[in-house]
Amino acid sequence: MGDYLVRGLGFGGNVRAFAVDATDTVAEAQRRHGTWPTASAALGRAMTGGVMLGAMLKGDNKVTLKIEGGGPIGAILVDSDADGRVRGYVTNPQTQVDSDIKGKLNVKGAVGTTGMLSIVKDLGMKENFTGQSPIVSGEIAEDLTYYFAVSEQVPSSVGLGVLVDTDNSILAAGGFIIQLMPDTDEETITKIEKQLGSIEPVSTMIQRGLSPEEVLEEVLGKGNVQILDKMPVKFECNCSKERFAEGILGLGEKEIRDMIDEQGMAEAQCHFCLETYHYSKEELEALIDELHA
Repeated sequence: MGDYLVRGLGFGGNVRAFAVDATDTVAEAQRRHGTWPTASAALGRAMTGGVMLGAMLKGDNKVTLKIEGGGPIGAILVDSDADGRVRGYVTNPQTQVDSDIKGKLNVKGAVGTTGMLSIVKDLGMKENFTGQSPIVSGEIAEDLTYYFAVSEQVPSSVGLGVLVDTDNSILAAGGFIIQLMPDTDEETITKIEKQLGSIEPVSTMIQRGLSPEEVLEEVLGKGNVQILDKMPVKFECNCSKERFAEGILGLGEKEIRDMIDEQGMAEAQCHFCLETYHYSKEELEALIDELHA
């Protein structure tokens, strides 16, 4: 099986738990965007976190994670849904920041620590739910942990990791989110804190071949996890030529005529997947006719 995510409960229902192997998904993003190692790690962590945020939703609901830390990588944007589909990009994919620690990518230096993390949930209501919190570390996992605490008042622990090979390819990517239910007793909390303090990085677990189920057992301890379900995860973009045509229509007749007069055609590129859509003179003229229909 390829990438997948599991949902579970821990300690008799006192803990809500998610874990995911997102190696192929992050590799697809790296391939499409040509990200350098530090950017790959930042984007991969954000996408891994984003796909778990999506797994907290139901039906056709969607979530957007935006990280703007003021660092050289620029903004990171990730979209995901309740069915394991995720897409994402960084503003400056060819960003590399030297690290003081040998073998560790300087994600904090690339992301920055002076901005905000924003989460927008499209729950099918008239208005979207939007939550924000300051970026506290730039490492992304800690920033999501802080977001859950201050914006949603849910005590959580988030682990995210990406291992990048010397040829820029992705060796492993994965993550977990552990959330305490209300009235969790102190004994359980102490056990979880002790367990979290002893585990290895989640990317190392994934590289060793641990499944998402086994990652949760490492995080919460054997015998303390009940797996509820699992679902496949993949990089998937919902862009299309028709969607971009709607955007061109929104520019109005004058703009479309300028495209025809100046270039004789138009093209649009999706930020998320880098697919490029071309519109001939005839197709642009058809759009103008649509405006008059």
